[in-house]
Amino acid sequence: MKQRRKVRRYLANLRIERDNAALYSRLAELADDHRLERAYERIARAEQHNAEFWESQLTLLGVTIPPPRERLRVRVLVWLAARFGTEFVMPSVVRLEHADHVEPSVDRKELRNHFGAPPIHREGRHGSGSGNTLRAAVLGANDGLVSNVSLVMGMAGAATNDHAVLLAGFAGLVAGAGSMALGEWLSVNSSREFYQAQITARAERLAVAPEDGARSIETVYREKGVDAESARLLAQQLSTTPRAALDTLVREDLGVDPADLGGSAYGAAISSFCMFALGATFPVVPYLFLSGREAMLGSIGATVCGLALIGISTSLFTGRSIVFSIMRQLVITAAAASITYLVGHALGGVMAG
Repeated sequence: MKQRRKVRRYLANLRIERDNAALYSRLAELADDHRLERAYERIARAEQHNAEFWESQLTLLGVTIPPPRERLRVRVLVWLAARFGTEFVMPSVVRLEHADHVEPSVDRKELRNHFGAPPIHREGRHGSGSGNTLRAAVLGANDGLVSNVSLVMGMAGAATNDHAVLLAGFAGLVAGAGSMALGEWLSVNSSREFYQAQITARAERLAVAPEDGARSIETVYREKGVDAESARLLAQQLSTTPRAALDTLVREDLGVDPADLGGSAYGAAISSFCMFALGATFPVVPYLFLSGREAMLGSIGATVCGLALIGISTSLFTGRSIVFSIMRQLVITAAAASITYLVGHALGGVMAG
């Protein structure tokens, strides 16, 4: 039993490292920046090196090495990167890597023992601005679909006529999308204002006491593993250019790109509105063409199709299997819709009586 568990874990690690190697190789081909291209190539080589390690471990256990196979998630992420740029998919790639590694404390130790050094850390610009668009879009569509199918099922359970269900569905779509858009705008705008205030405070402190900034930069590099003398020289060199010193402090202390500050508030609002409305459309559309029980069944069918698409998209950045992601979406949504249907049915009976 213990041997079988080890084999399954090693096979999973081999699959993950092969996927990462293939993905970063394709991203290197698509990168429009030579520095990013070189970074992706180095990561791809490191991932291939890791995959070879797991092949050797499986061989020692007497396991036949399965042939490489490019999985759906890799193909979809490459397709998105080819059309929207590598920055668009990088946050999903990073989440996928962190979610996929099954036993990092054990497996990374074995890699260090085998190669004499820890695996190479991921490089490149894992920005948090436009790169999170994919995740925000999927979550927005999911919110719209789940909330509106619950509303539609509640109205259907109350035995109201089709026109009332349709009106409630479109009202929920517009109200929910507007609320999501306003919430995103406030969230991103507040975040930008906070970061701007922090940057201003750091800039003023650098102007008054540049030696404090130099000490902070030196501490940053020492914590990254740079020796004391090299860290001191780097800090001194950066401190001669206040803009470079401020940029370094902001990136290291706040974890944001000073030129981006988390992205556009209006872009986030528009994206949230559109994706929420798209998700909320699935359970409503059948009521435009059908009536009665057929409309309700059509709404359920359309919702299942929408949930399947969202489950597939969600698996891109959660690292879970597509089947698991779809089933989780179905179970959660079915529970929410069933509750509102029963509540609507009960209230409809009381009001009719």
